[in-house]
Amino acid sequence: MTQETWADRFARVVGRFVPDAITAAIFLLLVLFVAALIAGDSFSTTMDAWYRGLWMLLPFTMQMTLIITLSAVLGQTSVFRKGVAALSNLPRTTNQVVILAVVLNGALSYFYWGLGIALGPLIAIYFARAAERKNIPVDFLFLLSLVWAANALWQFGLSASAPLLMATPGHFMESTIGVIPLRTTIWSPAAILHEIIFLIALIVIGCWLMPKSRRPLSAFPEANKLAEPEETADEPAQNLSEHLERSSIVTLAFCLAVAGWLYYHFFVKHNSLDINSLNAIFLLLSFLLHRNVHRFTKALQHAILSAWPVIVIYHLYAGVAGLIQFTTLGEKMAGIIAAVSTPYTFPLLAAVSGTVISFFVPSSGGQWAIQGFVTSKAAMAVGVTVQRGMLALSVGDHMGNLSTPFWAMIIAGIARVSFREFIGYGMIFAALWFVIGVIVFTFAPC
Repeated sequence: MTQETWADRFARVVGRFVPDAITAAIFLLLVLFVAALIAGDSFSTTMDAWYRGLWMLLPFTMQMTLIITLSAVLGQTSVFRKGVAALSNLPRTTNQVVILAVVLNGALSYFYWGLGIALGPLIAIYFARAAERKNIPVDFLFLLSLVWAANALWQFGLSASAPLLMATPGHFMESTIGVIPLRTTIWSPAAILHEIIFLIALIVIGCWLMPKSRRPLSAFPEANKLAEPEETADEPAQNLSEHLERSSIVTLAFCLAVAGWLYYHFFVKHNSLDINSLNAIFLLLSFLLHRNVHRFTKALQHAILSAWPVIVIYHLYAGVAGLIQFTTLGEKMAGIIAAVSTPYTFPLLAAVSGTVISFFVPSSGGQWAIQGFVTSKAAMAVGVTVQRGMLALSVGDHMGNLSTPFWAMIIAGIARVSFREFIGYGMIFAALWFVIGVIVFTFAPC
């Protein structure tokens, strides 16, 4: 008889009741629409707020689609696959598999969140496959959820949305809070301490809760196929157009153009890193590592499947965000939090509010645009720094990311499994992230 732990039972039960992201978005729309009416907004105002929000994230949706897609294209390069495959052969025990896989995706995510999202599932697949070959007992779905949880390190990493935005001169709240340097946010003692503690705790919990009844990668044929070596040789070119598609000279010309734009962006205009420049870097690396247009296009055809939830779901969430942003509902919710806050309860309440809003708006940048002004004002009113409020809000943001089906569906799409099979584990790690975050950002300096 197989042994089932409490974590296994929790994951199984949650998987039965958590709806898919589209169903959740429609449900949240109805709840917030009624809440706005109860709060005193007229039907026409509420309807207009929803419609204004519905399409306000069109540019951002395309940026996110490119981030996920280009990260997946990058993950299909032989350089990445060979590197991960080599690292996956190093562990000799289950605990070593957990440690190395979590640290690897945590490091990628700290550098850029899109890499952790798009490449994390492949890390779990390669490590699970190597473990199975060496008879190391590893549960693939649990490892996948662990690697996914390690992506949380991006919240206080180099691509942290709100801190990067507030450190940029001319941001939308500069007249209220000024420009906030990164040394007081993502490089503050509290943020660094949180990253270290969470990473260690995630590894310890992961080693402890590894299911006794292990589901190997071979039990998931579609996921297993992703780790199989692919043919890298191009078919012989039959005509001029095919020669051009397979020519490295064409790719080099394009890469030089992108590199020239990046040089102009950073060194001539002295602009900072942003979403567009990051996508340009990924585009450059993808073309360089695939070496020609033909290979890049083949990888793109597979990678685009990873981004399908973003294309429509973001607009459904944007409609919900419109209800919060363009009615009185959002300010009233934040006002209630500010009224009952003290310096010691504010981080907790900010994290809770961030969790609630992240269920509606699965975007850190979008969430800060909605809650930033109110959070900053409330922080100053209760006598804590704006930075503390911002970072505590980010704790809640990722609590929602790990608990809702939106990002789980993207991870599942890349790994080719059902999100319901592992989202319950994500909720356990979300609770770990939340507790550590609230304690750290209540007492540690920032």
